[in-house]
Amino acid sequence: MKQLDPRAVWLFFIGFVLRWFLVIIFLSIWGSAFLGGLSDTLDEGGELSFAFLNWLWVIIPSFLILCFVWAKLTYHFYRYELTDAGFRKELGVIYKKYVTIPYDRIQNVDIYRGILARVFGLSDLNIQTAGMSATVGRYGVSGGGSEGRLPALSKEDAERLRDELIQRARQNKNQGL
Repeated sequence: MKQLDPRAVWLFFIGFVLRWFLVIIFLSIWGSAFLGGLSDTLDEGGELSFAFLNWLWVIIPSFLILCFVWAKLTYHFYRYELTDAGFRKELGVIYKKYVTIPYDRIQNVDIYRGILARVFGLSDLNIQTAGMSATVGRYGVSGGGSEGRLPALSKEDAERLRDELIQRARQNKNQGL
């Protein structure tokens, strides 16, 4: 099985940092104010003290190290391959997910390059299948995304894989009954 581009680690890392940074700051303020006691966060004049900032020099580096380790693990366990039966991928660090998309179900293959991905020279490949481009739930239709999303491929690999998937899907549909 093939892995994503090695630069995917940095894309995952930045994504995790952006996703969790505000939560960590909020928890550090809340933890300092309520777990440390409100008397510690109020100075003599009754004004709010920023004593929680003393803990940020420990929290932020620990948070960044944790995000980097998680990004490396995410990269390591994200694999894909083209088999005779269809496109197959597996991902997940703690909970594993295995997806196989038969070639005859492939409707469309798109390449998406966001701003951050373009900085690293990477692309996302989205394989859309019949019935999975949107999810119908209890509250109506929501965009579920593509069933076969491959993040952080190099531009060349994404274009090569897109062409190969389209060719295999076309061959499979032409073999009909």
